[in-house]
Amino acid sequence: MSFIHDDFLLSSAAARRLYHEFAKDEPIIDYHNHLPPKDIAEDRKFKNLHEIWLEGDHYKWRAMRCNGIPESLITGSASPKEKFMAWASTVPNTLRNPLYHWTHLELKRYFGIDELLSEKTAASIWDQTESMMSTWGLNARGILRDQKVRALCTTDDPSDDLSAHEKCAADGFEVGVYPTFRPDKAFAITNSLNWNAWCDKLGKQANVDINTFDKLLLALEKRHDAFHAVGGRLSDHGLNSCFANFGGEVAARRLFDRYRGSNVKRIYPDDMEILGTYVMMHVGRLNAKRGWTMQLHLGPIRNNNARLAREIGADVGCDSIGDYPQAETLSAFLNALDSENALPKTVLYNVNPADNYVFATMAANFADGTTPGKVQFGSGWWFLDQKEGMEWQINALSNLGLLSRFIGMLTDSRSFMSFPRHEYFRRTLCNLLGSDIESGVMPADFDLVGGMVKNICYANAKAYLGLEKS
Repeated sequence: MSFIHDDFLLSSAAARRLYHEFAKDEPIIDYHNHLPPKDIAEDRKFKNLHEIWLEGDHYKWRAMRCNGIPESLITGSASPKEKFMAWASTVPNTLRNPLYHWTHLELKRYFGIDELLSEKTAASIWDQTESMMSTWGLNARGILRDQKVRALCTTDDPSDDLSAHEKCAADGFEVGVYPTFRPDKAFAITNSLNWNAWCDKLGKQANVDINTFDKLLLALEKRHDAFHAVGGRLSDHGLNSCFANFGGEVAARRLFDRYRGSNVKRIYPDDMEILGTYVMMHVGRLNAKRGWTMQLHLGPIRNNNARLAREIGADVGCDSIGDYPQAETLSAFLNALDSENALPKTVLYNVNPADNYVFATMAANFADGTTPGKVQFGSGWWFLDQKEGMEWQINALSNLGLLSRFIGMLTDSRSFMSFPRHEYFRRTLCNLLGSDIESGVMPADFDLVGGMVKNICYANAKAYLGLEKS
């Protein structure tokens, strides 16, 4: 039997029935990823496995470093084939890491390859896939069609050009390709030179001279309008922990005036929190006004390796789970928006499994009878988007909230090869629920349980997010 077979990860008859009858054929809404919209607009054609698989995948880079692979074969000057061969030599050492499952699931789904990737099989798999790509072409839009993607949301700075999204919307592409508004740089004042350069870029894009705090808020609102015009319906925020330092408008203006147009050397600890809280409240109100969803990704320590950050850059696989306090500031921030009747639909993503119950209980505090599952405890994220981490998240949500209202999985990936992660999640979900049926803790009513599975895989996200093409 092939390693990746029809019943992969499905350990009971009930699990197999749930997956094959209710989950397998559901389409995909990938509402959070880091795919380059330019690649979709231009329908990029991929030439080899390095381009589509290794080019920006810091999960693989991290594993290769752990395997003793030199940086020249990861992000350095080696040829694409040499880098692929180095990855292939790493794969056998990823046993029990989700990369082993993902690797072979992706080879199977994209190329029909059943062989296990290793140094022994690497050359033949490289040649086979390269030949297939040159013969029938492997292009970005074709992948989205083949993987049954109905809509996807990229991750975009307010200062970004949205022409790629506009092209996708204008040329009749049937898959919805939408920008996600990520304004984290609006309060990133710990490097005042970079922050000022970003303000200049944002001002140019919004056609606003950002010389006052009001103009910063106006520029953000104008870009929010622009995102909305091309179908954007989500914001996204990556924070250590939620901001909840309500210093007020006067303090925020004072901080803007202090940092704008100068290279401030002394950064006070509360400055970013005060400015960040005000900006986040502003974006939250805009989201609520326009019916958007706000995503809060909380808890990582990013770019721990200063040497690699200097030599290669940020987001290259040197991040960790943080142990920041989360509950009080998250509660205060959500409560502040809710008190104004301005809390938008919100998805909370937790990277520290120790905080799963905190997040699951926090989400239910702000249900208000308007939207089913208004505040979501989001899917297992980053270090937790593997089988065990997804099970922990599903169990916490089940025990403390309503699993039936969960909007399901996303890829959070920079690779067009990552869409089988939805299948991986669906198999994990069905295996967990199938075990409950087999053990008698959930009824063997497949219309009831299977209906919930279908909703989690697709229908809940479609109804919740309100994306035009979904």
